Parts: sequence; C-alpha cells; structure tokens
Amino acid sequence: MSSAEPHISENTPSETRPDRGPYSRPVIRQLDDSAINRIAAGEVVERPASAVKELVENAIDAGATRITIEIADGGKTLIRVTDDGCGMTPEDLPLALSRHATSKIDGSDLLNIHTFGFRGEALPSLGAVGRLTITSRAAGYEAMQIRVSGGRQEPVKPAALRAGTIVELRDLFFATPARLKFMRSDRAESQAIADTVKRLAMAEPSVGFTLRDVSGGGEGRVTFRADPLSGDLFDALHGRLATVLGREFAENALKIDATREGIRLYGYAALPTYSRGAAVSQFLFVNTRPVKDKMLTGALRAAYFDFLSRDRHPAAALFIDCEPQAVDVNVHPAKSEVRFRDPGLARGLIVSTLRLALAEAGHRASTTVAGATLGAMRPEPTGGHQTATGAPRVYQMDRPSLGARSASYAAQSPGQPLAPSADTPPSPGFAEFAGAYSGRVTEVPEAPMAPGQPSDAPEASAPGAEALPLGAARGQVHENYIIAQTADGMVIVDQHAAHERLVYEKLKRQMAENGVAAQALLIPEIVELSENDCATLLAVADDLAKFGLGIEAFGGNAIAVRETPAILGEVNAEAMIKDILDELSDQGESQLVQARVEAILSRVACHGSIRSGRRMRGEEMNALLREMEATPHSGQCNHGRPTYVELKLADIERLFGRS
Repeated sequence: MSSAEPHISENTPSETRPDRGPYSRPVIRQLDDSAINRIAAGEVVERPASAVKELVENAIDAGATRITIEIADGGKTLIRVTDDGCGMTPEDLPLALSRHATSKIDGSDLLNIHTFGFRGEALPSLGAVGRLTITSRAAGYEAMQIRVSGGRQEPVKPAALRAGTIVELRDLFFATPARLKFMRSDRAESQAIADTVKRLAMAEPSVGFTLRDVSGGGEGRVTFRADPLSGDLFDALHGRLATVLGREFAENALKIDATREGIRLYGYAALPTYSRGAAVSQFLFVNTRPVKDKMLTGALRAAYFDFLSRDRHPAAALFIDCEPQAVDVNVHPAKSEVRFRDPGLARGLIVSTLRLALAEAGHRASTTVAGATLGAMRPEPTGGHQTATGAPRVYQMDRPSLGARSASYAAQSPGQPLAPSADTPPSPGFAEFAGAYSGRVTEVPEAPMAPGQPSDAPEASAPGAEALPLGAARGQVHENYIIAQTADGMVIVDQHAAHERLVYEKLKRQMAENGVAAQALLIPEIVELSENDCATLLAVADDLAKFGLGIEAFGGNAIAVRETPAILGEVNAEAMIKDILDELSDQGESQLVQARVEAILSRVACHGSIRSGRRMRGEEMNALLREMEATPHSGQCNHGRPTYVELKLADIERLFGRS
C-alpha cells in the first residue's frame, strides 16, 4: 500500500474516505417515542386536510350518524370533530394515544380490513405535532377527557359530554415549526378540507356532515352541509351526489351497476357532453374508501376515450366493492392508493360497464346544453317591462286556438296566401317569396316541379313523428340547422356534426368487423430498446396487432416493426413505438395506435358527411333524426360537443313572458 493511500482501521471511530474526507462512523440509536411520533406525523399528516380525514374516518368507524367539523384559519389553529358514535371508555382514552393501538383489527390478518383506519397511528401522530384534546363518553360510562401537547400526555380527567366523542386539535405543527412554512394560504387549506369532507360524504350517504368555518370566533358559517339519507342505495347515493356535485351532475349522470367475478361496480357516470376541462370531478372509491389510483383513473379515461377530445375529462363517482382480501389498502401512508390482486379484472369491469352504459344512453345529451342555450337567449329586462317592484312583467296570454294556429301556419307558407273573406281585404302574406327556397316541411301534393323551384324542396314527415324522442322535422335554417318539433318542445340539430357522428360510428363498426388493414414494410424497421421496455412492448404485441401494428423480437433488446396500419400511410415507427412505451409506463396501457387510426376515421367521417350549407329535403331531415335515435353516442360529435339542443315548451314560453 502506498503512502498516499488512506489507512482504514476497524478500531477507530474517525475514518477517512478518499472521496469525502474524514468522517465519523454512524452509530445506530433507538429514537424516543416523541421523535417516532413526529416522524410518523410527517407521513400521515401532510396538511390540515390530512388531519381532518383521519379524524372523520375515526368517527365513521365509531358508527356516527352525524359528524360536525369546525375549522379556523384553514385548520391551522383549530380542527374540532364532533360525532355521535359509540365513544370510548376511560380506560381506552390513554391507549388510543399509544402508537399502533387500535380496536379495528387484531393483527392476525392485515388484509381482512373492513374499516377506514387500522394502523393506530393518527391520534399519537397528531398529539406529537399539535395540542390534542379528546373528550368521549361510551354508553354506561361517565364522560372523560385527555390532553396531549407536543407528545406530552396529561392524566385522564372527568368532563361534561352527553354521548359520542369530541376531538379538538389546536395549533397544528406547533411542535415542528418547519412544517408551517410549507402550509398554503388559509383559503387553499380550507378548500382542501372541504374537498376531503365531500369525498367522505359521498362514500357514506347515510351519515350527516356539517363543515363550519369558525375563524374569528363565534358560531362561524356553514360551508358545507349534507343531511343523512336513507332508503335504496342508489336513491340515497343519487341524492348525496346532487348535494355534493350539484343538481346538474345528478340530472346528467347514468346509473352504473355491474358485477364480475366477485367485484361489483356501481355509482353514476356523466354523459360525455357533461365533461370538464380538468379531472376535478372524478371520484373513485374502493370498499367505500376514497382513493386516487392511477390504474382506476386510466380505466375511466379509457371508457370515454372515443367520446371526448384530449382536453376534456369525464365526470363520475364510481364505487368498487370486493372482498377485503382482493385488494391491499396498506400500500400508502395515507391509504389513498390501493393495489388489486387482479388489476386487469377491475380495469376491464370499469371500461366495459361504462361503455355499455354510454351506448345504452343512445342519443341522449346533457341538459346543461339547453340551459346554456336558454341563458344566451334570455333578454335583459328593460325599464318599460317591469312592475312597480322592479320585477319583470309576466304577460298573461291564452294559447292560440287550433284554428288560429292553422291560419297563421298557412299564411306563412310561401306561395299559399290566405283566401280573402268578405270582411278582410286580400293580403299577400309571403306570396312575394313564392319562388324562393323554403326550409319549412309542408305536405304538398305530388306535382311537376315548377321552374325556379329547388329540387330539394322539403316534404312531409311521417304521422306521429312528434312523439319520437327527436320529433318531426319542421324546417332548416341557415342551411345547417334542422328544427324539429317534439311532443313537449323543440330540437335544434347541427346537421353536419350529427351526420359526422353517424358516419364515424358506421366506419368503426366496419373496422371492428373486418379489422384494421396492415401494411407490410419492405424493410422492417429495427428499434433498439432497454430490456424492460422490450419486454413491456412484446407483452402487448397481440393488442397492437389488432390495429395493424406488427412487431416481433429481433434478438437482444431490439424489436422489428414489420407492419403498420395502412390507413395511417407513412409512419415513423420508432417514434410511435417510443410514444406507446411512454403511455404504457404512465397509464399501464396504450391507446396511441387506436387513437391515430380512429382519428383518420374521424377525418374520413367529416369529409363524408352532410356539409354545412346543403339544403335538405324533409324526408332527409327526418331520416337523419331517426338514425340519430337508433345510433349510440349520436348526442355528441367526434370531439364531445353536442349534436343537438332540446328546448322544452315551458322554457320557451318563459322566454316570451308567458305564464
């Protein structure tokens, strides 16, 4: 050994490393309970919303039917959770503040978990970083109270409480001031708490929740309230979702209920036309536990893949129920992620069930479309049309008689002026437009076409067509929009968008029946990959082949691309392969090839559909309406926009001040 080399001895605590210089050999120490609890709090309690989640889950596990959450300053200075659950005995209170002490499992089977909590870490962790007070009373016992501040526990003492438990947490993170620097504004923390409470409220419709902000003292203000609901599961869930997510979601959501191999999926998923600009209305639950799972959200996205553009996101509240042994909830400190024993089964159930529900919805479109239309049409009130109190005047009008409607209808027909009577002088009506195009659908006798009359003059609709969902065509305006009359209103159809969707669905059916034609490459393209990427890609080779992309192993870590989808034309195979790998890594699946193939089909459908500006005959309009009624997903175009707007007669009458 040269003199320049360091001398390493096993007997000296001070050593020298060539790359870092002198250092002291680390000594393993046993941390005290206070340090352990503070470390655990860093994992379990990330922010005030995390503390609220743990405390509310404890209340639900205790059988509470009403839970009140009070916060101050975004939960930084006060979090108080009051419930009417079973409560704790005086002997249980000190034990509840011990680490890994819980009443929810016995430790024999960590997969057989039927409650929200099971680790016994939340209360001791909160007591280590804040000032925690627990007051509780179990049936047959006196109320007792225990306090712990910064890990220092006080003796149990008597208290006043009728029943249940009150957990009060003040000055969160006062014992770890560095954590306070990472807190966001009071408003942001309050919003996070509200989101947490709403997720738990969706999971438990039978439990009442009240969230109150008491910043500044006093009674404060209620920021969220959901009363307990009873009865049928879906009725209660629908009512709770209407409270949490709003009436519009409830009106435009499809009921979901399916079971496969011991896994049940239920809940509500919104129509594609009720989409959002971000994934903020996607709520997933596993055995009623709110989770944020990449596999589940990917499955939800895949189900709506063909109905929404990439910048739109579906809205849904979906619940998966399965045996506790089929899912591991102990893979994340905050229990916000889960791992299924058979993830493919859960994913396939979500995708297939949602697609079936969307197909069964047929041409249905979101009611928010009509609401937005009416809002745009509603005139601003003017001073001349207001009452003395400032309210808009409501005009009392009788509905016109059948005779009056018939006379008006005939008077507006081009070339069909009313016959003059003895008391009424002749009126030209709209006879001056006799040679012009009329978009109105009228019953006319078969006769030779007059000079100047367009060949696409509208014709009559079938009797009884008004009773059909999209009604009977009554005219065409601006040579792009079909006006149809229904039994209780009217429908406005974008003829190009509607026909584009119909052609697109037809092309997809043909592709599903005949497959995607593959184009063999004269010289296969060799793509070098890592060992893991190569194995990942070859595992989905059969799925890619269904869409015309043929790959195979080429020795080592390379693959050979031998075929590409013919419909795509010239393809940069290496770039496509790497994009597919990125999707597989991020989402666990890739729809890139399918997306590109269907994008071509969408463009073909666009060019092959009825163009804007084309005049349509009456039978063409009605045929389009009937085909829309019979074709799934015809309520939205290929980009998720609505193909029609339905306006109810009552809404139209309100626009004109009718009672």
